Amino acid sequence: MTEMQLRLIKALADETRLKIIYFLRGGEKCVCTIYPYLNTTQSNASQHLRILRDANILRMRREGKMIFYSVGDKEIFSVLEKLSAIASRSLDSLKKR
Repeated sequence: MTEMQLRLIKALADETRLKIIYFLRGGEKCVCTIYPYLNTTQSNASQHLRILRDANILRMRREGKMIFYSVGDKEIFSVLEKLSAIASRSLDSLKKR
């Protein structure tokens, strides 16, 4: 597995970062709307946003003092749906034991 693949998987392995990705599904958002949605501090949200950006999941755009984030590749939603289906099947399998 490459370093980038591991970075991507680690970035997705956090509930807050998944919330950010799904929040941005509707389109680009200012960081000033992201951290209140998460009910966290701007500093904490920025750390999560940086991890997602470093994993090339998010794109960042500056407009004056405002910073906007968007999902870089919409295919991430298909990946998340597939992971959800796998997790659901795994849970069903565990329940049958």
